[in-house]
Amino acid sequence: GGSSGIGAATALELARCGARVILATRSARRGEAAASRIRRETGNNEVQFMHLDLASLRSVRAFASTFLRQEPQLHILINNAGVSAGGTTEDGFSLPFQVNHLGHFLLTQLLLERLRSCAPSRVVIVASSAHCAGRLRPESLGQPPSGLFSTFQDYCDSKLANVLHARELATREQGTQVTCYAVHPGFVNTSLFRHAPLWLKPLLLPLAWLLFLDASEGAQVVLDCATQDGLEPLSGRYFTDCGPRLPWPAGRDDRLARALWEGSERLVGL
Repeated sequence: GGSSGIGAATALELARCGARVILATRSARRGEAAASRIRRETGNNEVQFMHLDLASLRSVRAFASTFLRQEPQLHILINNAGVSAGGTTEDGFSLPFQVNHLGHFLLTQLLLERLRSCAPSRVVIVASSAHCAGRLRPESLGQPPSGLFSTFQDYCDSKLANVLHARELATREQGTQVTCYAVHPGFVNTSLFRHAPLWLKPLLLPLAWLLFLDASEGAQVVLDCATQDGLEPLSGRYFTDCGPRLPWPAGRDDRLARALWEGSERLVGL
């Protein structure tokens, strides 16, 4: 998710620090353009595009295979891509749940051994305060909820999954020097809102421009969790721009986190 918005702003700052950065994005045109712009702005030629479509588990596996073959090092994995649109993927899951959670879950699992071998390493999962309205049911994971506001509910469910994924990953990786953090970047004016219903856009878009953070401001807490010294004891925690915060109660449910993990493994075929 590095071709625009928070992901592009995050990649730009990492490149400025001298990191080798892989932009994993769905659109080759936007991904190549973003990589070229970042190389030009930073003078860092170690910024590359690789194709990844999180709405296709086949694409996730192909990306991981190519990455592991070509890149010997992985120290920071930032799971940033997100959608708020409705729909169903080629794998039969709801679009927001697969792109926002399942695709990232599979990607992280496929890259986990490389993260361990390069430890200390970190996984940063871009979540949202929208997890407060999430209602995950382990028996129906990946299926779109019903109701008038089903797309919004689906998005909130995926953001709760992000918080719980970070929590359970941190638990399972204790002692490996792989740490994980869920991040609420704030209310950021990004292309996420292009999927808002037509009736809502006249209200939402002016508010976004007037009141929301820009992408570089939203990227700051992501960068802090990726690079700040001394965060290791806080692995699994939920961060905002004010630092570590308690997520809403469902985001602290360890039984639900385990059920989500086991269900996600089943759905992606691990």
